[in-house]
Amino acid sequence: MVTHSEIDKVLRILVQTQGTSTMLGRMGKKYAPFKVLISTIMSARAKDEVTEVLAGRLFERYPDAKALARAKQKDVIRIIRSIGFYNAKSKNVINASKMLLERFNGKVPDTLEQLIELPGVGRKVANCVLVYSFGKDAIPVDTHVHRISNRLGWVRTKTPEKTEEALTKLVPKKHWQVVNDTLVAHGKTICTPGTPKCSQCPVFEFCGRKGVKKWK
Repeated sequence: MVTHSEIDKVLRILVQTQGTSTMLGRMGKKYAPFKVLISTIMSARAKDEVTEVLAGRLFERYPDAKALARAKQKDVIRIIRSIGFYNAKSKNVINASKMLLERFNGKVPDTLEQLIELPGVGRKVANCVLVYSFGKDAIPVDTHVHRISNRLGWVRTKTPEKTEEALTKLVPKKHWQVVNDTLVAHGKTICTPGTPKCSQCPVFEFCGRKGVKKWK
C-alpha cells in the first residue's frame, strides 16, 4: 500500500524535474477564467500545442462570453477546424457562453456542481477550471493522470472518474493542485503511453510499473 510519504516524495521530485509547463499551467497565470474554460473544452483529445494556438485565434475574435455567445457556429468552425471534433466543440463553446450569460451573469462559476451544468463540461474540465482559474483544491484527471497513477501502483482503476475518486482519498490535499500539471508533463516526456522511458524516470525507484510490458 502506497503511503502519504511516498506520494509526497514522488510529487516533490516531479515538480522539481518537470516544472509546470502544461498549457493550462501557463494559461492559469495569464488568462481569465472564461478563456481557461473555453480552452479546456476545446482541449479534449487534442494536443496542447494545437489547442493553445487555435484558442488564441478564437479569443482574438471572441474575447468574452458575450461575444462568443453571439457567434455563428460556421464562423467558429472556420477558426478551430484543424482541431478534432470541431463540430461538437464549436457548438459547446457557443452554448456554454450563452449559459454563462443566462445563468451566471456572464461569469464562470467556481463550484464543480455549477460548472458541470455547462455544455461540454465534465468533471475533468470542471476540475481544471477550479484549479487553474480559481486556485481551488481539485484533481483533474485526464488520460495521463489516469495512466500514471495506475502505473505507479497508487490506484487500480478502470476509468478517469474512478481514478479521481481514488486519488482524492489517497493524495494529501496540499498536493491536489499540482497532480494534473506534474503528471501530464511527466506523461508527455517520460511516462509515455506506449513504451515509457523508465531509464530516464526520476521516480523510477518508487514506481510499480503496473501494466508496463516494455520500457526503455
